[in-house]
Amino acid sequence: MKKTILLSAAAVLMALASCSGNQEPASSSLSFDEVLASRRSVRSYDATKKISEAQVKELFAAVQDAPSWANQQPSKYYVAMSEEKLKAVQNLVGQNKERIANAPVLIVSTFERGKSGFHGDEPVNEVGDGWGAYDNGLSNCYLIMKARAMGFDTLIMGMRDADPLRELFAIPSNESVMAVIALGYRADEPKRPQHRGLDEILKIY
Repeated sequence: MKKTILLSAAAVLMALASCSGNQEPASSSLSFDEVLASRRSVRSYDATKKISEAQVKELFAAVQDAPSWANQQPSKYYVAMSEEKLKAVQNLVGQNKERIANAPVLIVSTFERGKSGFHGDEPVNEVGDGWGAYDNGLSNCYLIMKARAMGFDTLIMGMRDADPLRELFAIPSNESVMAVIALGYRADEPKRPQHRGLDEILKIY
């Protein structure tokens, strides 16, 4: 009886091992400090590693926790995962086309104008819709940090053709197209860029 049980257990373990090659990569277990330290703007992606729709939804569930002016939540996202949409977006990011050729997900980030920084139809201060862009940046920061925590990599691209992207995804006219964000797995280890000295960016009084 014991021998039968052991053989059955071994068979189950072998079956699990054989299936593991088809499973999605496990989420990373990085600490928050490790997420901050290891995040890079990645310009070369591993074509053999894919990202599922379920993983994209998990990512954006975290993005929804990003703060925004009076909780207006002006940020919107349009996600390309099909081959047709991916190729179309690749042709709309200028010289970054080759850099993100193997990224399995491309994300168009927008914000709704007239929400953040407004009271009714009037801006509350001179920044106006700049607050919508500010909130979109906060939302995108959550996106790239959560992506890294899940083991993914990103590249935020400001070079993009807004009008063709608007047409491609039927983006409403009241939304400003901000950036295209590549999402995938790094093909190699990017170098850590040099940062300005803390005394150049920080003044404590």
